[in-house]
Amino acid sequence: MKRTYQDIRRTNRFAVMRHLIATAPVVRRDIAAATGLSVATASDIVSELHELGLLAEIGQQASGGGRPRNLLAPAREGPRLIGVDIAETYVHVEVFDPALRVLARAEYELHPHANSPDYVVDHIVRGVDDAIAQAKVERGRVLGIGVSIPGQVRPDGTASVFAPNWQWNDVPLLALLTDRVPDVPVLLDNPLRASTVAELWFGAARGRDDVAVLTLGTGVGAGLAVHGALYRGATNTAGEWGHTNLVIDGRECRRGCVGCVETYVGAPGIMQHLAEADPDSPLLHPADQTATIHALATAHAAGDPTAQQVIATTGRYLGIAIANLINLCNPQTIVLTGWVADTLGSAVLPHVRATAARYALAEPWEGTEISLCPIDRNPVSLGAATLVLEGFLS
Repeated sequence: MKRTYQDIRRTNRFAVMRHLIATAPVVRRDIAAATGLSVATASDIVSELHELGLLAEIGQQASGGGRPRNLLAPAREGPRLIGVDIAETYVHVEVFDPALRVLARAEYELHPHANSPDYVVDHIVRGVDDAIAQAKVERGRVLGIGVSIPGQVRPDGTASVFAPNWQWNDVPLLALLTDRVPDVPVLLDNPLRASTVAELWFGAARGRDDVAVLTLGTGVGAGLAVHGALYRGATNTAGEWGHTNLVIDGRECRRGCVGCVETYVGAPGIMQHLAEADPDSPLLHPADQTATIHALATAHAAGDPTAQQVIATTGRYLGIAIANLINLCNPQTIVLTGWVADTLGSAVLPHVRATAARYALAEPWEGTEISLCPIDRNPVSLGAATLVLEGFLS
């Protein structure tokens, strides 16, 4: 890939800021050694970040007889970042400091049948106002608001959402939000990319170049990173791995496709596995995905044979889909995230690894790790805020 001077500077800023967030307090010389930058380059970037208010000197380190060295860390009193996770049933808002520590959070439920753009925007604005008030921060100190919306987000800021109860198509969501929050920059993306950025900065993909972050929930998708940067595709819609074909003439998905990965490893697909295994299973709650998935996890841990069968079936389908992804993209790391992965991940992972090892080509398989998301907070709002930070550093 042809890289410009600006690309290199941006990558170097990211590397320095990631190291500061992960290991502070540090001194300039340690930053250079850890990032592979020259001392002069690291020092220049540190000076830039200091001028931007993103880092601060918090003391000194004795140097064995020489001049003490200044200790550096992300500025606790620096600018603020906001991350918003919009799902089908809630809006979750968090305020962060430059180290991406949560300072305040707010959450509002979304009624499943009241999902007009104005209704959703109103809840986003209420959540942002509430979280800012809790954090006691002046709006002028907010660098930006990163908003994650499920579905496709195009470069012009329009959004199409494919949730079962949402009928959004090319909704000008960025313009609607900018009209309601004119005093703070707004960045719009989707949870696949937000989760991927969170993993690159804070999770299992940290320090890796080629990554696939697979979100498993009601829907299924993949966030991709190449050379440590998000891969968006020509129209910002890369990552629809959940709608690649897995079974010829298989189940129909909610977008009218047939045999999609999503219909076999998303929550509704897992429920269908359970219904096929035992239509009268007490684990099955037809109107409640969350209750069914949690019941399966509990029953599997207790040794229930039906639950074990469903988990094994799901793991095999997911393993084949991942094998296809490995053969196509050759990632170093594959991370499973999303609420279904959080609930069933530890049970399904052995079946996934065994099946992927069988169906993937030997060479790319040997270079791939498959793991669960290790981030112990909301990765989507974290990633959305980190996208704001990346934009600012760019």
